[in-house]
Amino acid sequence: MRQKFGPAMVLEYTLLFLLAALFIFPMLWMVVSSMKPEADVYNNLSSLKAFLPSLNPANWFKTYQEVVSRFSIGTYLMNSLFYSLTFAAGSILINSLAGFAFAKINFSGKKIVFGIMLALLIIPVETILIPQFTIVNTLGLVNTRLAVILPAMASVFNIYLFRNFFIAIPEEIIESAYLDGATIIKIFFKIMLPMSKPAIATVGVLSFISSWNDYIWPLMVLTDSSKFSMQVAITTINTTQPVYINQVMAVLTISTIPLIIIYIVAQKYILQGLGGSGTGIK
Repeated sequence: MRQKFGPAMVLEYTLLFLLAALFIFPMLWMVVSSMKPEADVYNNLSSLKAFLPSLNPANWFKTYQEVVSRFSIGTYLMNSLFYSLTFAAGSILINSLAGFAFAKINFSGKKIVFGIMLALLIIPVETILIPQFTIVNTLGLVNTRLAVILPAMASVFNIYLFRNFFIAIPEEIIESAYLDGATIIKIFFKIMLPMSKPAIATVGVLSFISSWNDYIWPLMVLTDSSKFSMQVAITTINTTQPVYINQVMAVLTISTIPLIIIYIVAQKYILQGLGGSGTGIK
């Protein structure tokens, strides 16, 4: 049923527009600042020109060429892609296995273990950074790519999300698979995972974004600049003299593009996953 046009609709769309502008304007300023000379970024701050790129199209990509020539942007970008994709794949596998165990496998003390695991959600991540670093250092993984990826793969929220999706799948489907001679591993990979695409997309995207935006942990465990992620490299670029604000904005724009792309591609499944629907059952 189409909503009638009236004061309520005008107010609703006005608030939505203001909320969208609140998020879009900083990003818009970041992009256009990377498409103009350094002097223009400061000169236009007090006018609407601050939200317009250079009037000379030749300047639009000049800043990107300069920053790529000064820094190893390609290396940092590939490192971040490797960390984020590997982390996302590992998170999907590990958390889905745990979610499947809590949803469909009966074992002693399952409810107690699950309750304790949920209680861990109240513990801030920052409080376990030092113990986590101590463990990684003891294992001899400091300054390795594995140290960036491995520690945070298991997530209570992601396990809980997978568990909810797997619980929604009828037991009759699993019992039928057992009668056909399927093993529990085959049931998981051939039946459960394909029926939980929204959960897979949600966990994959959230894990990718979390790894891509992570700054503190890679900074703690990496000392070799050739292994730096984009977020760690941005700090280096922002402190390397001379500092050009348009080049900083160019690097920030480059680091934002993959996040936008992956969200657009998986948007439908993310909404289903966070909404708690869409188990794949037709």
